[in-house]
Amino acid sequence: MNNIYVYCEIEDGIVADVSLELLTKGRSLAATLGCKLEAVAIGHSLDKIDEQIFPYGADVLHVFDDARLSPYTSLPHTVILVKLFGQEKPQIALMGATSIGRDLGPRVSSALGSGLTADCTSLEIGDHEEKKENKVYKNLLYQIRPAFGGNIVATIINPECRPQMATVREGVMKKEVLNPSAKGEVKIHNVSRYVSDSDFAVSVIERRMEKSKTNIKGSPIIVAGGYGVGSKENFQLLYELAAVIGGEVGASRAAVDAGFVEHERQIGQTGVTVRPKLYIACGISGQIQHVAGMQESSIIISVNNDPNAPINAIADYVITGSVEETLPKMIKYYKNNTK
Repeated sequence: MNNIYVYCEIEDGIVADVSLELLTKGRSLAATLGCKLEAVAIGHSLDKIDEQIFPYGADVLHVFDDARLSPYTSLPHTVILVKLFGQEKPQIALMGATSIGRDLGPRVSSALGSGLTADCTSLEIGDHEEKKENKVYKNLLYQIRPAFGGNIVATIINPECRPQMATVREGVMKKEVLNPSAKGEVKIHNVSRYVSDSDFAVSVIERRMEKSKTNIKGSPIIVAGGYGVGSKENFQLLYELAAVIGGEVGASRAAVDAGFVEHERQIGQTGVTVRPKLYIACGISGQIQHVAGMQESSIIISVNNDPNAPINAIADYVITGSVEETLPKMIKYYKNNTK
């Protein structure tokens, strides 16, 4: 049981950001363990997929190319991974906590009897001592995630079963090119040896995909509001500030639940994870569920009338005051000093 495997999600020949983020993290984990990082690409027209994957640190790429494998359907992808992992016996297997990963991961882990930790926010390598058995487990995967509604952060380990499987949400890990001209070993598998016609019992007749109207994850500046903003009307101040400084508007779950803003702008454990250069938190208390989705921001400014709000503990700058008083001043200043 040697290497680390990352299942790569592919749409229209493009590898998903969450998969590239996992390759980046997988590379650092593999370096710690002294093993190889292997990627798995399942789909169709994957001739040049290696050009996207190897720069992020993969040593080996397993390719399963068949017209019937795209778009994604549960059974054939599950069968391929189960058989591949059964043969190769990886010690760690990672995939995105997306609609595909949340469907595929439990199926594969159940078939292999390995267990799976969902929605991890951090992955590390460490040891574990089982005092009752007087036994020490070396180089385990620490699968770290919020638990009990985000009130604690749990570290989950899997000492006995392999592979150690985890899903990670998009944006949690940092995507970073290791070597733009990197090359690796490509293993092209005969799909017919893994799946049969009966595995393609379900076929996708038609797909309709609507792209998100917002780009919160890719925005370098985010102006986010919480329940403390007070109303949907007050949220217009956030939109105005974001327009002046070239940012996007985000929100905490409390603001979304109150109907101040639409769900696609929600940031946090049950929303999107972001890491902008500037994060302006307006009327956000700073519960762990929200902090988990924005704590990697380069600079955090808190605007809150409560000087003891938890968000202030992680903020680089704190403005004590109400949103109604503070934001108009910020908007006026930026307008007067922005070319």
